[in-house]
Amino acid sequence: MSAAPELKATLTLPQTAFPMKANLPQNEPLRLERWSALHLYEELRKAGRGRPAYILHDGPPYANGPMHLGHALNHGLKDFVVKSKTMAGFDSPYVPGFDCHGLPTEIKVDEQLGRKKLELPAAAVLEACRAYAQKYVDLQTSQLVRLGIFGRWDKPYKTMSRDYEARTLEAFYGFLEKGFVYRGLKPVYWCINDRTALAEAEVEYENHTSPSIYVRYKLTSDPAAINPSLAGREVYTIIWTTTPWTLPASLAVAFHPDFEYVAIEPKTLGAPGLASETRDPTNLNENPHHPQTLGAPGLDSETGESTNPTPVYIVAAELAAQVAAATGMGPTTELARFKGSVLERTTFHHPFLDREILGVLATYVTADTGTGAVHTAPSHGADDFYTGQRYGLDATTRVNASGHIHVDQAAWHHPEPPPFDGKKVWAANPIIIEMLKQSGALLAVFDLNHSYPHCWRCHKPIIFRATEQWFISMETQVERQDGSKTTFRQLAIEEIDKVVWDPTWGKERITNMVATRPDWCISRQRIWGVPIAVFLCEKCNRPVLDPALNRRIVDLFEREGAEAWHTAATDGLLPGNMVCNHCGEVRPPGQGFRKEFDILDVWLDSGTSWFAVAERDPDLKDAYTAFQNDEGVPVLYLEGGDQHRGWFQSSLLTSVALHGRAPYSHVTTAGWTLDEQGRAMSKSLGNGVDPVDIANRLGGEIVRLWVASIDFREDMAASENLMQRCADIYRKLRNTFKILLGNLHGFVPARDQVPEAELLPLDRYMLARTRELTEKVRDWYAAFEFHRVYHAVNEFAIVDLSSFYIDVLKDRMYTFAPTSHARRSAQTVLWKITEALTRLVAPILSFTADEVWDYLPEVEGREASVHLAQFPKPEEVFLEDPGALLEEWKQIFFVRDIALQALEVSRQEKTIGKGLEADVEILAVGETLELLRSHAEGLKEILNVSRVAVIDGSDPDRRGADAFYVVKPASGHKCARCWNFMPEVSPYGIWQNVCTRCQGALKEMGIEPPQPPAEEAAE
Repeated sequence: MSAAPELKATLTLPQTAFPMKANLPQNEPLRLERWSALHLYEELRKAGRGRPAYILHDGPPYANGPMHLGHALNHGLKDFVVKSKTMAGFDSPYVPGFDCHGLPTEIKVDEQLGRKKLELPAAAVLEACRAYAQKYVDLQTSQLVRLGIFGRWDKPYKTMSRDYEARTLEAFYGFLEKGFVYRGLKPVYWCINDRTALAEAEVEYENHTSPSIYVRYKLTSDPAAINPSLAGREVYTIIWTTTPWTLPASLAVAFHPDFEYVAIEPKTLGAPGLASETRDPTNLNENPHHPQTLGAPGLDSETGESTNPTPVYIVAAELAAQVAAATGMGPTTELARFKGSVLERTTFHHPFLDREILGVLATYVTADTGTGAVHTAPSHGADDFYTGQRYGLDATTRVNASGHIHVDQAAWHHPEPPPFDGKKVWAANPIIIEMLKQSGALLAVFDLNHSYPHCWRCHKPIIFRATEQWFISMETQVERQDGSKTTFRQLAIEEIDKVVWDPTWGKERITNMVATRPDWCISRQRIWGVPIAVFLCEKCNRPVLDPALNRRIVDLFEREGAEAWHTAATDGLLPGNMVCNHCGEVRPPGQGFRKEFDILDVWLDSGTSWFAVAERDPDLKDAYTAFQNDEGVPVLYLEGGDQHRGWFQSSLLTSVALHGRAPYSHVTTAGWTLDEQGRAMSKSLGNGVDPVDIANRLGGEIVRLWVASIDFREDMAASENLMQRCADIYRKLRNTFKILLGNLHGFVPARDQVPEAELLPLDRYMLARTRELTEKVRDWYAAFEFHRVYHAVNEFAIVDLSSFYIDVLKDRMYTFAPTSHARRSAQTVLWKITEALTRLVAPILSFTADEVWDYLPEVEGREASVHLAQFPKPEEVFLEDPGALLEEWKQIFFVRDIALQALEVSRQEKTIGKGLEADVEILAVGETLELLRSHAEGLKEILNVSRVAVIDGSDPDRRGADAFYVVKPASGHKCARCWNFMPEVSPYGIWQNVCTRCQGALKEMGIEPPQPPAEEAAE
């Protein structure tokens, strides 16, 4: 006869096949394969039919490299939004996009093709660019799918697709036909490295060291006309600049009409000299460098004594002391004071060219720094350009596309070119400074470290350069929906006010940017992009305006792509005997008109995505049309904070111009990814975190958990250390799920679920707590407070469940009969908690939640994936309003906390060991007494002791007790099965010391008292 089983084998311990070891790097790809086999994204679209729509429109990332941490953050957040909206009952499709045009790709293709590019037709170069961009579209797609990002990845939108290029061109024609577009000579940001114009959104500011120089311009007009006291004097004005290379283009000196100016004369016997020290010229507290004498007019070169009147210098009164200190002028005497307006139309001589310099007035002159006299080069500054227009100054630029300077031959009458001729602007700086020294015009030179505009692609310093470009005018007259008139700029600002901005400071930021931005330069001198497909009249140089022709070209692009502009013959596109709209010139087919080959700014490319995608894509167009018709459909744009000057703004401007409204209802911005020391990530510092590497080593789930761990509106720190912390937290969460599933073994909801009204008090509390969590989590998802979800779920799993509820349930779950009411009550709640928690974490822990879903007790009609389910409704978790019950249990937990402290004291005093070795008496009065008496049966369980007695503390026999909590060694006898100390234990067959409760459980389980083997009984 076989031996009787051990008593411990009768315990009902947790049992589940759900593995504790996740093996995420190996198992996540298998989960992706399962989702693919289920056609999960397509099933989500089917499930969403008929639900309210919610659109998150994807801002396309550049397809020019592998995914980096910023991509993971951006797409992780978008995935949280789309999944949480879907599980909240919305139809929320996600159509990912890729920005394919632009310099990053073209430069790489240039490097690959080398000199071969010069021999290739344009269409072949464009094809090479398409292939390069497509390589990274495919790579980024695979990497983002690996992170569990749901979307229509088999058919994303790409700005290089033929239909998208056609829509971009159609949008441009919309601007052109509405009168927004003009072509003109204006100074624009220009990258001499990439040889193209830049928009404001393509400019970043970085530290740069520039030569800061003070230069004098000699007055050639009558000084007495300025002030009689200056009659017969040698007069100069002083300009300050950090761009010496612009001096060959200097045509004027600007003065503020309302500023006070002074004519000052140095008191020392000498003119200002050359201060060449590196110091801050604006800091008057520094000891000025003793200047080197220049040998200026009026000084004896040997004695330094005055032979002629000392030169006089005109500067702003407010800056006179600062200028004198910076130039080493020393003490000065003020000879005259006058308004800047009297300096208009004065003339000066250029310091090294044979050119007259005009005195002009301008209100942009400031008294913050400098001299109050601003050297003006119309071809190299926006303010300079417009001032030049007012005064009829030539804005011709003599700096070519690659940044090489060429002299104005009309101002240089020497057989040899000047030494700066043909030099790049940065190389020309020291040469021009030396020329100023030689001419006696340089008063001081310093090195100035300051913030300077750089190209965001190549990170090289850029210049202002006047060139013929295409612009969209911000001052175009437009019509509001009510028919009133305003400007394009003002209407855009009004539309900004209608959008919900998160964080709220985004509204002010983009408003200020739109209010102060110049006209939009939309042309680029490159090839990889959408051509500005217009014909220019060779007589008047203005574009042909023919809507019918525009429609034909759009159709051509839709069929053949942007390459068609380079391959189609002009006479095949233009009608016969074409007439210029502007000059009336009639030309035979193919003659008198030329193609424009500049391409459109890539920000106009991506900024028309609402037009090219949201309005036309089958998955988006119906909902987006409802949004445009003000039918309450939300449209969210979510990108980094730099997009206020980028995609947010270009999308806004295109939509306001073409449709009179913003293209979105909500805009949310994320911060930057930094290392733990708050530094930007860079290859040189070696502090980058590769999300692909993290996914391959730790799991994509860990990257997702990191994205959720911090408020994305702030800058987010990332490091190997932080990723490992997320992995540790993940393991704890997974362990909680394993314990929950293990305790649900044998539970069949349809058969075993206990009605809510019949649940034990502790179990009812936990359902109320779960409902509270559900309500908060749903609200946090709606507000994109993903970090709050992360922290609340983590706390609930580790504190409420693992440290409390699951711990105190062990006695009930392990020792009670599996079919007992008390155990089924606990299982019912554990099941509801697991069901709710699995759904609530699914948008963040997408792989793990779906894995847990497979191990949950079977329920009829259960969805094939958790992602096809919806969030639990609060009333589905717990019917009652949880407020009163949670408040009641706050008092119970207060009592529990103090009781646990008393138990710990007794443990330290060696009065007891484990909690089950103790009995606790709680003395209470009033409402607390009544509350504890109502929960008397459950107090033993939540304190994890063998017995709890609630005693009326007002009883005369109990007055004067030392404490309200009395801990005593447990009375009775220790049960060999449940380890509780019970009043009565006895043998159960061969098992000794089994308490009455456990004997009842064994009988309920059908386990008869085991008997010894026959031979032992015979003995």
